[in-house]
Amino acid sequence: MIRSAAELAQTPNPLAAHYTRFRVSERLLLTGHSHQAWPDCAERGQQRAFEDAAELVDAKWERAAERADRVRAGFARLLDTSPDLVSLGSNTHELVVRWLSALPLRARPCVVTSDAEFHSARRQLQRLEEEGVRVVRVAAHPAATVGERMAEVVDDCVAAVIVSTVFFDSGQRAGGLRELARSCERHGTALLLDVYHQLSVVPFSLQAEGLESAFVTGGGYKYCQLGEGNCFLASPRACELRPVITGWFAEFEALEAERAGGVTYGPLNVRFAGATYDPASHYRAAEVFDFFARIGLTPELLREVSQHQVGLLRDAIDALGLPASVLTRADVPLPQLAGFLALTSPRAGDIQRELGRRGVLTDVRGQVLRLGPAPYLSDAQLRESVAILGEIVRSLG
Repeated sequence: MIRSAAELAQTPNPLAAHYTRFRVSERLLLTGHSHQAWPDCAERGQQRAFEDAAELVDAKWERAAERADRVRAGFARLLDTSPDLVSLGSNTHELVVRWLSALPLRARPCVVTSDAEFHSARRQLQRLEEEGVRVVRVAAHPAATVGERMAEVVDDCVAAVIVSTVFFDSGQRAGGLRELARSCERHGTALLLDVYHQLSVVPFSLQAEGLESAFVTGGGYKYCQLGEGNCFLASPRACELRPVITGWFAEFEALEAERAGGVTYGPLNVRFAGATYDPASHYRAAEVFDFFARIGLTPELLREVSQHQVGLLRDAIDALGLPASVLTRADVPLPQLAGFLALTSPRAGDIQRELGRRGVLTDVRGQVLRLGPAPYLSDAQLRESVAILGEIVRSLG
């Protein structure tokens, strides 16, 4: 059981012993904001999925459904909501498309969003715009006031608002979301929050933050360590949306019932469901959720660890005194940051490639180099990574 961030700062990090298959103690994996390592128990989940398929063949789905219920419950705990409000999907795009298809876009042909949404939403909205939907893009930064500024443009013509709670390009947390939710409620506008970069690294509570009326989407590929195929859409309890793009899993419980006409939908935990999928993802995710609970990796502890690690990276990089013409970072308070540090450079791609060549894995979004620590890394590994970064940047300066 891990009880404090200080335990995980040591060399070796005691948590690393649970991630031997990903060799986290041997590699400098600063990709924690994109793809965290899976704990070793995930492999057992993968194996059990194969074993059940081999033994039960098509009868495996009862056991797969039990894993899906455990995954649904895991996401519900992180959101502070009820599992019966959580639909599962293989990725956020498929869930968001079904959600978009349920909106009254003929009567209210306008969607409000930020100018810093991830591509799964950004690209889809751009395509809808080509078909005549009006898309209003509000500047994401300064992030602390984005919700308030979005609230000001919501009116009775807006069908929906889509915004991230943490922006993927900067790692900054969106503020003013309670005000945005109240504005959406007044105008009968659906609000969709993308919590992918917040889930399991910054505590999130729909109840405490006054966001019970919002839809929420996200997944486990990043900080939850669940791997691919584990995403969700949580609905407010009053939801009556009927997605036009809908899979047969959305009426699974009523398949044998006589259908008198019209398309029926099951309860909210399957309202936005699709169709047949690879259940191995849920076997793996159920094992990882159990591991997090067993070892004490709560959102509160993970936030403490993350703030320590991101702060260490920030301070160590500042101490290098690197030329601003080559590398800079936004001057924002540490609590405003979520799970990674964003550095801006016209040579970001070159720096990222050279870091990789020297064993430090990071990623790039345009001119932004993203450094994402993870709870299984030690402070010594973070300092080593920064030292290598300094050598590379000075060689370019």
